[in-house]
Amino acid sequence: MGDQWTLLILRNACFGMQRFEQFQTDLNISRATLTNRLTALVQEGFFTREPYQDNPPRDRYVLTDKGRAFFDVILAMWRFGDEWLFSNGAPVEIRTRDGAPIVPVVLNETTGAPTDCREVRVRIRRRLTTTNDD
Repeated sequence: MGDQWTLLILRNACFGMQRFEQFQTDLNISRATLTNRLTALVQEGFFTREPYQDNPPRDRYVLTDKGRAFFDVILAMWRFGDEWLFSNGAPVEIRTRDGAPIVPVVLNETTGAPTDCREVRVRIRRRLTTTNDD
């Protein structure tokens, strides 16, 4: 998840893109890089590949539940960018289908209150263990 292409591919998929050529054209990304990122995203369970054409064979990339859930992360990053990275206002804005502006916020699902890092504590539920089979 650590490179810009992966985030941009997932962002575009959340906004409806599914085909290799759409991603490549919109992002101006090399075919090799896009192939590598899409393959990794399928392996990690963010997309499934579904054929949509036989001759030549072509697949579309459909977001899984995991892929759609990642949209929350994208929205949180979008909100940060809107507030902190653009001195003259963000170049784009998010709106609902009927045109109402969206201002993303991360909420505590239990209380419904916005999260605040000053109010968060971390508790270890279990220790991670590693095995060295080398």
